[in-house]
Amino acid sequence: MSNKISVLVFPCGAENAIEIHASLKDVVNIKLFGASGKEDHGRFIFKNYISNAPYIKDANFIDHFNSILSKYNIDVIIPTHDDISLFFAQNIEKINAKIGVPGLKQAQICRSKKRTYELFKDEAFCPMVFETYSSIKQFPVFVKPDKGQGGKGAFKLEEYDKNSFENKLAEDYVISEYLSGEELTVDCFTDRYNKLRFIGPRQRNRVFGGISVNSFTVSLSKEIEIIAEVINEKLKMRGLWYFQLKKDISDKFKLLEISIRTAGTMNLYRGLGVNFPLLTVYDLMDFDIEILKNEYYLEVDRALFNRYKSSLDYETIYIDFDDTITKDGKVNPYVMLFLYNVRNNHKKIKLLTKHTFDLNQTFAKLAIQPLLFDEIILLGPDEEKFKKITESKNVIFIDNSFNERAKVRKELNIPVFDVDAINTLIDWRE
Repeated sequence: MSNKISVLVFPCGAENAIEIHASLKDVVNIKLFGASGKEDHGRFIFKNYISNAPYIKDANFIDHFNSILSKYNIDVIIPTHDDISLFFAQNIEKINAKIGVPGLKQAQICRSKKRTYELFKDEAFCPMVFETYSSIKQFPVFVKPDKGQGGKGAFKLEEYDKNSFENKLAEDYVISEYLSGEELTVDCFTDRYNKLRFIGPRQRNRVFGGISVNSFTVSLSKEIEIIAEVINEKLKMRGLWYFQLKKDISDKFKLLEISIRTAGTMNLYRGLGVNFPLLTVYDLMDFDIEILKNEYYLEVDRALFNRYKSSLDYETIYIDFDDTITKDGKVNPYVMLFLYNVRNNHKKIKLLTKHTFDLNQTFAKLAIQPLLFDEIILLGPDEEKFKKITESKNVIFIDNSFNERAKVRKELNIPVFDVDAINTLIDWRE
């Protein structure tokens, strides 16, 4: 093993893979890789992106995948899908890296709600499950696929419908009591000694496409703590995992499902200091871990975030100062992000400004380092900016003024951008 731990996220384009990327990309002793069998969002964020990875259904998957592990010296694999976690658990002795799954038994049980409910049938937190039509005492009931996730294919059955019931049983669905109360996800971490080190409940306040897009921390009650401890003890967990609860008509929490993969909204507790993917990697490498959680309320709200890939090739940026690098007399942090991003990619930055005050004093006031710029070009109020741009190829111009952009475009025919388009120029891969 090299000085850095090489970690492969597979597949690497889904929401939970993006959370793993955010969790590990800045850790100094980790080298991060992403792989997928199809082109997905992973190629926009993983600098070390491996395309055309095999699918687990491929006949030669293990040989092909092991060749990838060998080529990139991968130490740890973090699977991001339940089926892939189960496959890796089934073939754990054949895969030439440590795998972020607790074991085969755990993967099998967590992939099946029937097996989950069977294991915990004697616990008060296990919901009523109906295996025959005559056993239903009250409607509505809840119908969901045995191997589903994210609420896909689940629905509420409102009234007596024997045919619907029997058809769903034949299709390998689970039919259970309908739970109408508060719903929580509980993020957990168990170390290699089977000690449950962290329990973090969070409210699923708004859900979109099976993903919790608004969530906030809630206090750990004794009821939730006991449920977590029973699950951990019976399943012998290791690494990160989570379970979902929902209250019944008696205001008691009942178990919905358990998962051994990363949840995308684990970012909530990461914001408080609990980095589940990192803890899992360290534990797999047999490091003793310590958790430092900040004690305050935190809420997350998620929306789609755009990243871009373009054919634009440029080596030099001319950029305006007032109302471009600055906004309302302050530094625009998103523009500064862009400037450091292009500087890290060895592009030249030239400041082209008609700033009317002492620029050095303004730099000092705003804590901007003049050395950020390869060249600073000061113009008088009537001078034309396009006349100061000496390059004709691989150059772009950024200015909040439409008139300035229009002149540069007309005279030089180079790409021009307003501040709102800067996000399209950032290379997000890490």
